[in-house]
Amino acid sequence: MSQPDLQVQDLVGGYVPDVPILRGVSVEVYPGEIVTVLGPNGAGKSTMIKAIAGLVGVTSGKVLLHGQDITGRKTHTLIREGLAYVPQVGNVFVRLSVAENLELGGFAARTNPAERLKQILALFPDLQRLKHLAAGKLSGGQRQMVAVGRALMAAPKVLMLDEPSAGLSPKLTEVLFGKLLEIRATGISILIVEQNAKAALAISDRGYVLAEGQGRFAGPAQELLHSPEVGALYLGAGSRLAS
Repeated sequence: MSQPDLQVQDLVGGYVPDVPILRGVSVEVYPGEIVTVLGPNGAGKSTMIKAIAGLVGVTSGKVLLHGQDITGRKTHTLIREGLAYVPQVGNVFVRLSVAENLELGGFAARTNPAERLKQILALFPDLQRLKHLAAGKLSGGQRQMVAVGRALMAAPKVLMLDEPSAGLSPKLTEVLFGKLLEIRATGISILIVEQNAKAALAISDRGYVLAEGQGRFAGPAQELLHSPEVGALYLGAGSRLAS
């Protein structure tokens, strides 16, 4: 098997020293994969993705990007290494236009920014007609597309998203997740942290389930989707996410 694009090894860390939220989390994302990390509220999902992005302190363990140790690296340097991160909230500049938001994402682009912008607008056609509108006037789904598009402007090799379906209707979630499949088809590996387990696993290759800051289950997405043990974490004993 090829080397993982992103590898998290026994990660321990959190927001306050000596009070770890993550207690030995390990995750791997291989080239061309969509991997989803699931778990109930408070499981440590968002803390994990922020730790990878350099926004949360790491006490022990490692984060490897293409085999290189990036543990604790400054967030703004990681984009130049090919790692992009889309936060759950506050992920657009509301007073700037859609076009300005996207152009800001191109500061570290390894390709021609103007050409990259054309590619992003082709991927998200709605943004083409809205590009002169302030991002603060967009719907939740449109804002999320701006946030993803801005992350893609730097031509990353790995894209990480924290709760991308939060606040979206089922229809908009389906549209957004469909776009993630298109992004994966361009050769970008994707790591998703999600509460909407059923929708996320439906587009994923593999998944991990966290509980209380530790890994509980891991395996192919379809196996997790039909697992009574995973379903019990969300829906109660004996339940499955897919029926």
